[in-house]
Amino acid sequence: MAKPNKSIYKEAAGDSFPNEMVIILGNSKLKYKKKQWSVEGKKIGLRYGDNPGQEAALYELAEGNWDIAGCKISPKDAMISNLTEKELVETGKSLGKSNLTDVDAALNILKYFDEPTAVIMKHNNPSGVASRNNISDAYIAANITDRLAAFGGVVVVNGKLDKATAEEIVKNYVEVVAAPEFNKAAMEILTSKKNMRLITIKKLATLQEYRKKRFIEFKALLDGGIILQQSADNEIKAPELGAAEAEHQGKQYKVKRKATTAEIEDMIFAWKVCQGVISNSMVFAKDKITIAIGAGEQDRVGATELAISKAYKKAADRVSFEKYELPLWQVKDKERMDVIWKEVSATNAGLKGSVLASDGFLPFRDTADVAAKAGVTAIIQPGGSIRDYEVIEACNEHGMAMVFTGQRVFRH
Repeated sequence: MAKPNKSIYKEAAGDSFPNEMVIILGNSKLKYKKKQWSVEGKKIGLRYGDNPGQEAALYELAEGNWDIAGCKISPKDAMISNLTEKELVETGKSLGKSNLTDVDAALNILKYFDEPTAVIMKHNNPSGVASRNNISDAYIAANITDRLAAFGGVVVVNGKLDKATAEEIVKNYVEVVAAPEFNKAAMEILTSKKNMRLITIKKLATLQEYRKKRFIEFKALLDGGIILQQSADNEIKAPELGAAEAEHQGKQYKVKRKATTAEIEDMIFAWKVCQGVISNSMVFAKDKITIAIGAGEQDRVGATELAISKAYKKAADRVSFEKYELPLWQVKDKERMDVIWKEVSATNAGLKGSVLASDGFLPFRDTADVAAKAGVTAIIQPGGSIRDYEVIEACNEHGMAMVFTGQRVFRH
């Protein structure tokens, strides 16, 4: 059996992609330049693609303006692709493709938030998101909701990163940290980590301006064909927060319980997070913290059940770490384990009183039944299923609130 070669994850593969790329779409001619940075005295681009051995390159729009299919982008709009050595603090190895796509995915969530918010990304999905009164508290909450998945993740925050936040971050293994600004004390702490990459993205301070900006997404097919599409409508349309209603065979159905102010705030929070989760996505949240995220599942109720299962495992690990400074798998004695699971069960792993956001309509009532059993009190979803009335009946049976957004937010 071949022995694993750990060094391949550190070495830059190099690339044979051209230094310039020109795209002509209709009347638009766009010129791109390949990005390279000076790392330890060498000019280098992306370390590799999704895996070692896959060449990859990042291109920056240098000349021309997009004005196609409602997508208007110019070089001045660049946020990640124009990063220079001044914005990058390389501490051991160069950036890889997945690092940048994770940062980009985090930005597509953060642009909907005005309050201090932290997003921790792992393989193009958030492992934890939290909004708080300050960046430090937001990061702590986002991290502790899923400590295990945050290992080796990418942290992106929408406010100045200070000493207190840096001290928390270095307790973990983090690949990349991105912020609009780092203060001096934070920089000294973070650069003590050998392989941590720091990215200063000053435009994060004005990220909300990107809510309405659309861009063109490219998908290359196996045979060389290319699919182009507009990015999703980036402005979240505030849902009608009245109770969900539907008509079936001439009869009107309406959710009886009105959502509380706290539930509405959590539903909007969870709906924003859905924008950055691969479909099918189900996001459980409470007090503006993600409790569990089901991502990329083939069926919606399956995504819901998976997220609930994850919530229990992550909650047990969190309690174990807070009480005994040990991850759950290292706890061996029954007495400690009983204490952990008693605390987890008392709050249904944090799901009691939580809300559930679904990026697509619920085709059957099964998801509502499963969510209610877990302790969910309110659901936000697009609506539009021929069985909306059944889901409404389920909510009424369980005393849950539910609102429709009228829009789907699939991400593939």
